[in-house]
Amino acid sequence: MNQTDVQHTSLHAAMLEMGHEQVVFSSDPKTGLKTIIAIHDTTLGPSLGGVRMWPYADEASALRDVLRLSRGMTYKSAVSGLDLGGGKAVIIGNPATDKSEALFNSFGRIVDGLCGRYITAEDVGMTEVEMDWISKTTPYVTGKSRENGGMGAPSPITAFGVYMGMKAAAKQAYGNDSLEGKRIAIQGAGHVAEILADYLAKEKAVLFISDIFVEKAHTVASRTGAQVVEADAILEIQADIFSPNALGAVINDASIPRLTCSVIAGGANNVLDNPVRHGKELQNRGILYAPDYVVNAGGIMHVYSELVGEAEDWSMKRAESIYETTLKVFKRAEEEQITPGEASDRIAEEQIQARKNHA
Repeated sequence: MNQTDVQHTSLHAAMLEMGHEQVVFSSDPKTGLKTIIAIHDTTLGPSLGGVRMWPYADEASALRDVLRLSRGMTYKSAVSGLDLGGGKAVIIGNPATDKSEALFNSFGRIVDGLCGRYITAEDVGMTEVEMDWISKTTPYVTGKSRENGGMGAPSPITAFGVYMGMKAAAKQAYGNDSLEGKRIAIQGAGHVAEILADYLAKEKAVLFISDIFVEKAHTVASRTGAQVVEADAILEIQADIFSPNALGAVINDASIPRLTCSVIAGGANNVLDNPVRHGKELQNRGILYAPDYVVNAGGIMHVYSELVGEAEDWSMKRAESIYETTLKVFKRAEEEQITPGEASDRIAEEQIQARKNHA
């Protein structure tokens, strides 16, 4: 579903098309809070997904994002074998200027009103600080600071999982999973990307990095030896692997002809603007796409471990399984002559249907 679809169809029609159970619009004039919470599917368990703060151009853009992200969380949990459904929240605002404790206390009260159907966590524009503020008004939050009884930000586990998924994709594409000497273009220099870059640098990959906030890219480059390139130029770097780690829909009609890579594997969600059409176009061009919600599932494994009280090393060990899961997706795609995205969707849908059949 693209932005035009959202603008020219009713909300209920959009929900039915994508399989959503509930969408909640809320505001608080006193704090300036404007938020949308989308609960996609709770067949496997309560919906869990991060809250993203971003200065969306308009409400339709925010709605499109939260609908797609929440659906992705359902599939991410299902393909990862977690007893969780999919949900997501967006807050319309600038994370650099619009944050306040009162705003996140207000958001927490809205989450609390859903009585556990939605559990929130950290996402783009968020830190442990905001999760702690949210926890003052609801228990339905993960990713809290260690000082506040949580297990900290999920970024390190997300990055490790992306690294595992990237190695699996390299094995599929090149015959072995070594990344030494591979030219890897990293889009974004946020929490996940900077840790991913550390893993790749240790394996002696040749790194290129970009970010709309150039100073962040330079910080990562100074530590990893990456070459900083302009944000728009990262797509055209002569690279073996392109790793999108910023916002979604970066693989689209305009960007695909500019790609030179053989593999796409990154931490961003909803990388393909049109999952079906762009997935097939990548396949036709000989580019192997590691489905985003498969390789970036380490974060939800981390917050799930906090939710159910697992030991701290559980999520790290679980994230190692992303390597085998990614290879499983590629094998399914080959066997059924479909794209990796279609293969991972089928695996997730089978998990959900199996639970429904036994309900």
